[in-house]
Amino acid sequence: MFYLQVLVLLTPPLRFFPSVVMCILMGMLYYTRILVGKPEDGQYYHLDIDTGSDLTWIQCDAPCTSCAKGANQLYKPRKDNLVRSSEPFCVEVQRNQLTEHCESCHQCDYEIEYADHSYSMGVLTKDKFHLKLHNGSLAESDIVFGCGYDQQGLLLNTLLKTDGILGLSRAKISLPSQLASRGIISNVVGHCLASDLNGEGYIFMGSDLVPSHGMTWVPMLHHPHLEVYQMQVTKMSYGNAMLSLDGENGRVGKVLFDTGSSYTYFPNQAYSQLVTSLQEVSDLELTRDDSDEALPICWRAKTNSPISSLSDVKKFFRPITLQIGSKWLIISKKLLIQPEDYLIISNKGNVCLGILDGSNVHDGSTIIIGDISMRGRLIVYDNVKQRIGWMKSDCVRPSEFDHNVPFFQG
Repeated sequence: MFYLQVLVLLTPPLRFFPSVVMCILMGMLYYTRILVGKPEDGQYYHLDIDTGSDLTWIQCDAPCTSCAKGANQLYKPRKDNLVRSSEPFCVEVQRNQLTEHCESCHQCDYEIEYADHSYSMGVLTKDKFHLKLHNGSLAESDIVFGCGYDQQGLLLNTLLKTDGILGLSRAKISLPSQLASRGIISNVVGHCLASDLNGEGYIFMGSDLVPSHGMTWVPMLHHPHLEVYQMQVTKMSYGNAMLSLDGENGRVGKVLFDTGSSYTYFPNQAYSQLVTSLQEVSDLELTRDDSDEALPICWRAKTNSPISSLSDVKKFFRPITLQIGSKWLIISKKLLIQPEDYLIISNKGNVCLGILDGSNVHDGSTIIIGDISMRGRLIVYDNVKQRIGWMKSDCVRPSEFDHNVPFFQG
């Protein structure tokens, strides 16, 4: 069982999916610290936790063509640690790239490109990732990851505060999958992001910290091309108003969980219906403020007094319900997104909608659950039993945590 502390930066990050434009104007960035290299000269790196990314990569000096300042010094790879193009992980990473796989090359090049034309380019390498036990002893494992020596575009904004990305998807190259393939852990990933904006949280890999009761479990939905965490939804509503699903015949939809997105995204029709339903807010004690550039839709108090807390305004909004499984509520399961799970307070003292139009996100028809709607919940992706689960939590250090559980020191 591996345990990582999650830290939070109040920063304006730009979030990305492969082949997706996601421009976030403000938000929070969740990261963890991982020690990489030999014990005597290893370096801690701040990595953005991302359940939507396959490859873990760190900015590196190989030498670096284009890198942001980052939180720490650039990783320096050793030539004898480079992954050869003939190795399986290289074939795995390059199978979806535009360039053809080169079996005779001495190194494995990768390029992760985004629809806004930002990208990370580098080579695969391997090094020791250190895990620290609660009792102070150390464990380590050789991990294949990306040495990113050329980052371009808006991605550089995120890398002003971090050093790279921690890939936590279902892909074979992801960190949990590598550990599971060696029998070190069972392929289970869990994260808990605190509701408090000044709070932190934790990530774990392995099944030891999965609660034995209290979890809501639903089947994991497989994607034909992407190794992402998805579930199927049969109904979605804002209060009593139904929101359309853009799935097959409009009857079912897909929900993707992604910690690499600061905000939540709805397909265009559902988003438009939500915005229409929210017009009732302006009939109460709030009014639209189009001058606030924090997010596309913001409201100010009609008294013109700054809004200091969501507790003061959440009563004007309704919960969003995602119904999973049967269309009959009595036998279905649901994910309830309360107003505080989709609203933020802007720097101008307005309340803003943290759900955005997902027309150009992913395939355009998938509901993307971002960090804003995951806070205050323990969410578990069980790749062994092919299920996704969640429960309410304050996201403090788990009570089940004991002296025999290894974790990445935060």
